Amino acid sequence: MPTSPLSPKLIKGALVELSTRFIGVVPNVIVFQYNPETMTRKLEPWSSGSEEGKSGAGPESATAQPHDPPETFDLAVEFDASDYLEFPERHPVAAVSGVADRISALELLLYPEIKSSGEELFGSAVAGLGGAALASGGAAFGGVGAMAFGSAGALVGGFIMDKKTDLWTAQVPRGTVPMVFLVWGPGRVVPVRLTSFSVEEQAYSPTLYPIRAKVTIGLKVLAPRYLPCRKKQESGLAVAAYNLYIRQKRGMAAGAVVSNAHSFKDMLPFL
Repeated sequence: MPTSPLSPKLIKGALVELSTRFIGVVPNVIVFQYNPETMTRKLEPWSSGSEEGKSGAGPESATAQPHDPPETFDLAVEFDASDYLEFPERHPVAAVSGVADRISALELLLYPEIKSSGEELFGSAVAGLGGAALASGGAAFGGVGAMAFGSAGALVGGFIMDKKTDLWTAQVPRGTVPMVFLVWGPGRVVPVRLTSFSVEEQAYSPTLYPIRAKVTIGLKVLAPRYLPCRKKQESGLAVAAYNLYIRQKRGMAAGAVVSNAHSFKDMLPFL
């Protein structure tokens, strides 16, 4: 049934990932097929007994609030590939995998970013060239010459050799998840991190790919104090989005004060 031209246009919510897996910052937009009917928001006031309030500085004022309260969202997102399966030529991905691709896109927001294959090949080539140049002085690991890595030792294939002990140890890089923004209309664009994820697969294709699913996610709003590295482009965007979000909150609160002025006037005889 066609919708009425007088019906308001519905804005769909989304999660926007700023990925650095490739050259520069590339946005990956995960649009909600259906906007959640409900969303739970929680604000946690600061207290001296909380994890973030254990300063040991003595008793605090009952009204102490040294920073913005942590804010979280809980929402459920539903996906259904039934409409797409009616026209497989228009939606070839859904015809093969149902909603598995969209579920995977959400799941990857929890995984650390990895280097692209091109970067890995480039790193291997540099390591090989460095090993060939230093082969006359040194150690080899698995038939590949070692590449100097500062004063700590040599790095080859994810392993590093300590020059003092001549022992190889695994070099484990510290991974980071991509920057994500919750876009919920023009008044709510906030940087978030997924804190919980669960999926209920409700129906399957003949090849056992899910064609209908409900994903429940928890999100934590990232205030600027959680973003110490401001030099990164995505961190700068996150700080700007958060500050705008808080300014809009304050503006709406000021509007509520003006709207309720007549109620305060009626209360004056009882004060």
